[in-house]
Amino acid sequence: MFIAGFPAGAWGTNCYLVAPAAGEECVIVDPGHEATQGVEDLIREHRLKPVAVVLTHGHIDHVASVMPICGARGVPAWIHPEDRYMLADPEKALGRSLGQQLMGSLTVGEPDDVRELTDGSVLELAGLQLTVDHAPGHTKGSVTFRTPAANDIPPVFFSGDLLFAGSIGRTDLPGGDSDAIMASLARVCLPLDDATVVLSGHGGQTTIGRERATNPYLQQAAGALGAPAFPRRGM
Repeated sequence: MFIAGFPAGAWGTNCYLVAPAAGEECVIVDPGHEATQGVEDLIREHRLKPVAVVLTHGHIDHVASVMPICGARGVPAWIHPEDRYMLADPEKALGRSLGQQLMGSLTVGEPDDVRELTDGSVLELAGLQLTVDHAPGHTKGSVTFRTPAANDIPPVFFSGDLLFAGSIGRTDLPGGDSDAIMASLARVCLPLDDATVVLSGHGGQTTIGRERATNPYLQQAAGALGAPAFPRRGM
């Protein structure tokens, strides 16, 4: 598997391009604020052909470049139905005061082809298998994507703003729910193998084993440790 990524825009949101190998079809994960040029650079450098955009949730820092990328390449965008409204009206997901500050310079809307994600479905895209897990808490429509292990390659888990290295996503924006995110951590993350590589929406790479051993929120989800109610990573 080939994965290239970069932190994009004002919020440093990680955008990933995933393919079986360089020179093949790829899937773009979370093209956020000012991600278009970085995506185009990686496409050229690695001779990739995008076939879809997949979104872990609808916050503007993860979806701001969906329109130009999907429009230029004629590819669909996949998002959970609970977060679909954010593509056209992201201000509702941020609260009015924050939304007014951020939306003035951004053009938003739905691309021509929007497809809806369902819990437990397996997307067969670009020669890849991406299993979708609905993981509400950061937003109502947050999802994660995971790939199976293959030969000596460990599984990869695109966690969005559910799980970070040492932390989890904030729950104090509209649609956030601290109880729901803890339930999602328990249901979605804890069953994963320790070797699973975690590629999150913000910050560096980690593994489930490392987070199981050191992340207080994941430990709280397992019933081992108390933690503050409102973590503060990601939009």
